This record gives sequence, structure tokens and C-alpha cells, in this order.
Amino acid sequence: MLKRLFSEQDIANTVKDLAGRIENDFPDEEILFVCLLKGSFIFTSDLVRQVGNRSRIDFMRVSSYGNQMATRGNVEIVKDLEEDIEGRNVIIVEDIIDSGLTLTRVRDLLLTRNPKALRICALIDKRCRREVEIEGDYVGFTIDDGFVVGYGIDYAEYHRNLPDICVVVKEDEV
Repeated sequence: MLKRLFSEQDIANTVKDLAGRIENDFPDEEILFVCLLKGSFIFTSDLVRQVGNRSRIDFMRVSSYGNQMATRGNVEIVKDLEEDIEGRNVIIVEDIIDSGLTLTRVRDLLLTRNPKALRICALIDKRCRREVEIEGDYVGFTIDDGFVVGYGIDYAEYHRNLPDICVVVKEDEV
């Protein structure tokens, strides 16, 4: 069963706010957005259309969940970037910061490639599940706990197409 946390309009307003903050931090500078697939593809698409800066997009696919509701702890780079990021403003776009393991692995890898700036933009921050210290520079929503789906975020590859962000509620918790 699904319970709505954030509506389509809530999300749109938040994405617009995040885009404005990014523009303020990088006035008249080009930005390379790194979309972490698959969960961030809708968020990235909406975000880059709101940012007025000259922009490019590249993709990484990183896996730590499989079809589970909790991270397996090992982070695998399934698809790496095609663009060289040395000397460039880079923003990693992540759907949700949960354990922090995936984002830490990606951030540390990209830092070895000498970007001019490296920032993190996350739609959702779930702090209670953090296993490593990492913070988003731009965060849309903060939640306490719960497994969320919708707006690109999945459970076993389902629910990405929902326009809202919902929490999965077990039937015995209703």
C-alpha cells in the first residue's frame, strides 16, 4: 500500500527552488549535471530545465539495493561517465540520500578526477539511515524514515512512473 508524502505540485515547487539556489551559486558558469540512474532521471530532467545556466548532462549507474528495501552495503559502478570532468563545475543529482554509501563512493571517485567544483543535489534526505557522514549541498525534502517510491524512485523497478512521492506502508501497519 502507498501513502502520499509529497504531491506533484510540492515536488515542482521544490525543484524550482533548488534550481534557483544552483543558479545563484554558479552565476554565468557552465554546469555538468551527473544524473545517478535510474532513480534520479525524472528529477534530473525537471531540474536541468529549471536551471538557466549553460548545462550538460552525463549519467552514472550505481547499484547498492538490487530488489531489496535496504542497501546491501556494497556499491557497484555499473555505468561510468563519458565526459571528462576535470576543471568543470559538477553537480551530482541523486534521488535520495539514505545510507550515504552510494553517494560517498560516487563523490570520492569524482573528486579524483579534479573537478573545479563538486556539489550534491538530492531530492530527499533520509538522515536516520545514514551509515557514513555525507551532506547534500542542495536538498529538497527531509524525511525521518520509510521506503519511498514515485517520481523516478522504485521498489523492484516498479512505481517510478508515479507523479507523487509515496511511502510504502506494509498492510499490517495500516
